[in-house]
Amino acid sequence: MSDDAYGATVAKRRLARRLTELRSASGHTANHVCDLLDWGRGKVGRFEANHWKRPEMSDIRDLLRVYGVDDTARDEFLELAMRARIKPWWRDYSDVFENEFPGFENDCHPNPGIHAAGPSWPAADPRLHAGCAAHRCPVTRLAAEGHRGTAAAGRRSWTAPTPAAPQVLAVITEASLMYRWGTKNERREQIEHLIELNRRPNIELRIQRFAEGPAPGVWSMVNIFDFAGDEPSVVYLETDIAIQEVIRNDEVMIYVEGFSRACDSALEPADTTTYLKHLAEQLE
Repeated sequence: MSDDAYGATVAKRRLARRLTELRSASGHTANHVCDLLDWGRGKVGRFEANHWKRPEMSDIRDLLRVYGVDDTARDEFLELAMRARIKPWWRDYSDVFENEFPGFENDCHPNPGIHAAGPSWPAADPRLHAGCAAHRCPVTRLAAEGHRGTAAAGRRSWTAPTPAAPQVLAVITEASLMYRWGTKNERREQIEHLIELNRRPNIELRIQRFAEGPAPGVWSMVNIFDFAGDEPSVVYLETDIAIQEVIRNDEVMIYVEGFSRACDSALEPADTTTYLKHLAEQLE
C-alpha cells in the first residue's frame, strides 16, 4: 500500500464541497449544469453530496469549464480529483467496512486526530463485537471475530506507533469494564491491553467513573475526526442498527462540546492506568 492512498476519502469530500462552492459562485443551479452538459438530472447533486466512489476526470474537466475556472485553479482541482481517485486499502475489505468510516479515520490530522467516547457496553466482549467489530472506535472495539476483521483492524492508522499515527483521545465508562463476559482471564487480558494502549504516545484513555455520574452530553458511541487545514470535522454515531455520519457543522459542534464535557469529568490518563491496574488485580 502506498502512503498516497491516505487522503483519498477527505480529498473526495473536499472536492465535492469545493465544486458546490464553484457552482454557487457561478450562479448556476445543479439542474442547469446537468442540462448544459447533457447529463441526467441529479448527477451534479450526487457529486455535491459526495455520493460517488471515484470521480471521473472528464466529468471534473467539464464542470471546471462550465464554471469558468482559470488554469491555475484548474490544475489544483485536477490534482485534488486525482488524489480522490486513489483506491485506499480499506476498499479491499468491503465485507468488513460498510461505509467510509475507516477512510476518515486514516485521513484525520495527527493532532488532535480522533476523539471517541462510548456509553456502557463491554469494552472488549468478542460476542458483542461480531459483525460491526471493525467499525467501532479505536478503543472500545478491541476484538474482532474472523481473520478478515482482524486483518483489517491491523491496517488502521491509529494502531501503528509512528509519527504519522493520529492522536486518539478516548473516554470509556466504568460500566463498560464491569460486565462479566467470558472468563476472568479473558477480561483481565483485555484490561491489560487497555493499559498497554494507554502507554502509547498517540493514545490517551480516560475512564468515566460511576462516582462522577453519566458522561454529560454523550449518550451514544461517538467518533469525532479532525482534519488538516480548513476541512470541517466529521462525526460518526454508532447505534444498534447502523453507523450514522454527521456532517452539518451545527450538529458536529454539539458532539464536540459534549465530548469535551465528558473528557473533563473523566479520570486523567495516569489515574486511568492506576484504576485499570486495580481492576486487573481483582481478576487474578
